[in-house]
Amino acid sequence: MGSGARAATVRNLTDMGGRSGESAPVDPRAASVTVRAARPSDLAAVVAIERAAFSDPWPESAFRDALAGDRMYFRVAAVEGGLEVAGYVIGWFAGGDGEIANIAVDERARGCGVGGTLLDAALQAARERGAETVHLEVRESNVVARALYASRAFQGVGRRRGYYREPSEDAIVLRCVLEPRLGGVAAAP
Repeated sequence: MGSGARAATVRNLTDMGGRSGESAPVDPRAASVTVRAARPSDLAAVVAIERAAFSDPWPESAFRDALAGDRMYFRVAAVEGGLEVAGYVIGWFAGGDGEIANIAVDERARGCGVGGTLLDAALQAARERGAETVHLEVRESNVVARALYASRAFQGVGRRRGYYREPSEDAIVLRCVLEPRLGGVAAAP
């Protein structure tokens, strides 16, 4: 698998389990999630989430490149009263199409709506940048992430056999056809 294919891999929200708890989990009933542009000062937390979430993590240099890329969409989520960086999403949108390349949530913030909030923000950015469809890949076994994507109208359009490493597993290719927007409101059917 080449580095180009690797860079386009959407990361599973709860891939391989993670870090021993450095602090208590966030209370999902009290969580208020906000999304903002990633900053250089976020990289250590992003890399820590990546390493805890995935068996084959992206290197720090990939996140630095994403941060420096003017066409990249790189956002982090914060949970009020909890984590300053509770998760992140990376994508790009061009020529009517979008790709969610990487999305992950700190294990202490799972179940608080962080993944859904990040995904919704990325889909809104895709609409604003003229994307009509958004694609991503997800491990076949990741039922939590697949349920989230299905709740946002992603549908399976393909399979990449043996796409993931450590352990080897197929990727399910998903596509979301974005609703046209008129003045920020979904167009009537």
